[in-house]
Amino acid sequence: MRQSHAGGEKLFVDYAGDTVPVVVDRRTGEVRDAHLFVAVLGGSSLSFACATWTEQFADWAEAHNAAFAFFGGVPQLLVPDNAKVAVIKACHFDPMLNRSYTDMARHYGTAVLPARPREAQDKAKVEACVRIVERWVLGRLRNRIFYSLAELNAAIGECLADLNERRVLRQFGQTRRQLFEEVDAPNLKPLPAEPWVHAQWKRCRVGLDYHIALEQHHYSVPHRYARREVEVRYTARSVEIFLGGERIAVHMRGSGNGRHTTVPEHMPSSHRRYLDWTPAKIQEEAGRIGPMLSLLMERIIADRPHPEARLPLVPGDHRLVQALWP
Repeated sequence: MRQSHAGGEKLFVDYAGDTVPVVVDRRTGEVRDAHLFVAVLGGSSLSFACATWTEQFADWAEAHNAAFAFFGGVPQLLVPDNAKVAVIKACHFDPMLNRSYTDMARHYGTAVLPARPREAQDKAKVEACVRIVERWVLGRLRNRIFYSLAELNAAIGECLADLNERRVLRQFGQTRRQLFEEVDAPNLKPLPAEPWVHAQWKRCRVGLDYHIALEQHHYSVPHRYARREVEVRYTARSVEIFLGGERIAVHMRGSGNGRHTTVPEHMPSSHRRYLDWTPAKIQEEAGRIGPMLSLLMERIIADRPHPEARLPLVPGDHRLVQALWP
């Protein structure tokens, strides 16, 4: 049966079946496929698309954030299909939703109404939009070579401008953008102050060099926390380190695969000279100082009066090492 959609009521979301190749290494010509996320409003058919590296939840959430920013508001309902990224257990009457997806919907003040399993007509709007986007976007870009995801998304945005703002819908005599301003825009909920951020947690132990390792990247904490067990909260853009519920460090998330990293990114150059020093090495170098050791320790304690300064040797303390071996 023909479906009718009220303004600002439903946003249909899905991934297109086709992918776009992106050259990630110009020297070797290595290519990685980018996936196309598609979202369309039921009332006006205003369409949005963006490329993501995967269809996993982190990229799924970032694509939703971009879609809400594009529309300038939030609909009453989100209508995905039954992919595992959105629905854990499909059911005609009571589907079990992904908990993080529910949290994101709660943050935006909307609800999730997934399509019924094996009932494609429940999301016919986005199925038609996927075909249109594949013709108007992927078809136009099929002969172009892209070297980054940002470059691909910029090209997709140009194609979407033609689709939404210049192509007139014959049955309405208006463009999608004009119909959106008339039907959907007045009924969308306002965006929250901050976009929703998907975060993951992990327990790590700080090394002797006062850095933690996270996905082949290194992040520093104050040196007094060396060898302590900490909790790490990391998102696509930031890394926060907590000890006993208190945040002790925050960093921008490292990019790349990190396989060629030999020195922690956040370690000052003055510290790298002693990166491979062990407590035994420190003891050996300290023994060469002899009678001057006690005098040097007194100066260090006076310069840094905290409880750990009473220890004769603090593993990983670069200032002690510099004093012993300039």
